[in-house]
Amino acid sequence: MPDAGLNALNLRNGPTVASVNVGTAREVLVGGRRTTSAIAKRAVSGAVAVHRLGLEGDEQADPGLHGGLAKAVYAYPGEHYAFWQTVRAQARVALWDEALEPGALGENLTLAGLLEGDLWIGDRLRLPRCVLAVSEPRFPCAKFAAAMGFAQAVGLMVQSGYCGAYLAVIEAGTVSAGDAIELIPGPREVGVRELFKARARG
Repeated sequence: MPDAGLNALNLRNGPTVASVNVGTAREVLVGGRRTTSAIAKRAVSGAVAVHRLGLEGDEQADPGLHGGLAKAVYAYPGEHYAFWQTVRAQARVALWDEALEPGALGENLTLAGLLEGDLWIGDRLRLPRCVLAVSEPRFPCAKFAAAMGFAQAVGLMVQSGYCGAYLAVIEAGTVSAGDAIELIPGPREVGVRELFKARARG
């Protein structure tokens, strides 16, 4: 992750990967119950291998919900981090100047310059050494609320539409922080944000 952090995303050269994040499954407390989760990710440097089922060194505690070919990689816009920093401070679970670290939303790729409104199901993200495809929006669960530190986080993700997107791996390879992203439009029939809102209403 660049030293300037997520609050100084450099968009002059188009969309990029701001950070690559991985995590391992561990026991966490969710709603007073102990469960296993790998939502806590940490930024890693250098090239990270991208396989058909995800990134090297990353785990999914519940592959039925957060893994598989269609949800191998989770990407989240770094532009939304300021929002989450603010609402966490309002909920009094963090200080106003307490920045969230990359991967705090559970994402493998923190993006710069690509928001949910830019992405449609079937779009491809061509990176220098791999190709990914937008498969579906992410839906928050109790583990997300636990990671954010307050129960209302799930409702706020639904209201804001700041959901990020799951990606399938079309061409395996490697990914690194700073990689440029070329957005290749798919059929453009269903948008990530519209699908997220429709499923949330359902």
